[in-house]
Amino acid sequence: MKNDFSHLPNIQHELIDMPDVQKVFAASALSHPPRILLLYGSLRERSFSRLVVQESARILQALGAETRIFNPAGLPLPDDAPIDHPKEQELRELMQWSEGQVWCSPERHGAMTGIMKAQIDWIPLALGAVRPTQGKTLAVMQVSGGSQSFNAVNQMRVLGRWMRMLTIPNQSSVAKAFLEFGDDDRMKPSPYYDRIVDVMEELMKFTLLLRDRTDYFVDRYSERKESAEELMKRVNQKSI
Repeated sequence: MKNDFSHLPNIQHELIDMPDVQKVFAASALSHPPRILLLYGSLRERSFSRLVVQESARILQALGAETRIFNPAGLPLPDDAPIDHPKEQELRELMQWSEGQVWCSPERHGAMTGIMKAQIDWIPLALGAVRPTQGKTLAVMQVSGGSQSFNAVNQMRVLGRWMRMLTIPNQSSVAKAFLEFGDDDRMKPSPYYDRIVDVMEELMKFTLLLRDRTDYFVDRYSERKESAEELMKRVNQKSI
């Protein structure tokens, strides 16, 4: 079937990238384990968001991933230190290293914590022409001291979209988190634990599906059009 754009005069058809099954299911050339970065949103000595992240990392490692956990202690407030601050550099390098991420925040005053948000706010939307988070997979989770809530995960979903990440459908919200961990700081068997396994399993599947293909999945007509127009302007300027 021929692709006919004649009835769509507002579209520059030469810039359209037709969806291609071969590109979607092309074999990946990458052989290293999926690289997953985990962030948590509390600096308390016994931080349940950190404990959930640590438990998640164990599950991910068992599923075949390579994991790294960023410790936000010592990270300055956004714009309160130069971009070459050691903690900011560490975070940025981990962002670039990762193929997928897990964000877990406590819910505080009905929202994700400032500690969680500050980590994301330190990440520039672009490094040159490269977006450090664009096309990476994302799983969102939260912990609560009281009844189950989804305020923090809902906020993090919006934030992930803003960072042009691919957030998986599943998520976890652990209510009364202080009851879910033993004295050894390991999570007890429960439906909450099973849901975290579900989330990590799903994150791994989406990360494997999208690796080597993220540029294709996040490529946008509007940006190709803008790039073509900018190129035309430069060519026209040179010809003057």
